[in-house]
Amino acid sequence: QVQLAESGGGLVEAGGSLTLSCAVSGRPYSSHVMGWFRQGPGLEREYVAAIRWSRGSTFYTNSVKDRFTVSRDKDKNTMYLQMNNLKPEDTAVYYCNVGISPGTPGAVWGQGTQVTVSS
Repeated sequence: QVQLAESGGGLVEAGGSLTLSCAVSGRPYSSHVMGWFRQGPGLEREYVAAIRWSRGSTFYTNSVKDRFTVSRDKDKNTMYLQMNNLKPEDTAVYYCNVGISPGTPGAVWGQGTQVTVSS
């Protein structure tokens, strides 16, 4: 059973950057797709980005393209989300997830990490 733990959240001013990490305990299968999702205040959880664990192919929702970069280090069993040019609407709890298809979450979630962007 894969377990996930996010870190790296915090408070940042608009236009700033943060890098989130998702430590994976247990080894994901080569078919797994690791994803980032977020849930803003009063909003439903939404898809942000994903990466195929084996190939490293990446996928993004339109609102974060050209600002966010998802990557993974297979040796460290860790996935990252580099977030640049942050906007107040990026404020949310960010979760990592392991599934089998980009944008479709699987059953395994981390505990989440809070990102707050001040205007």
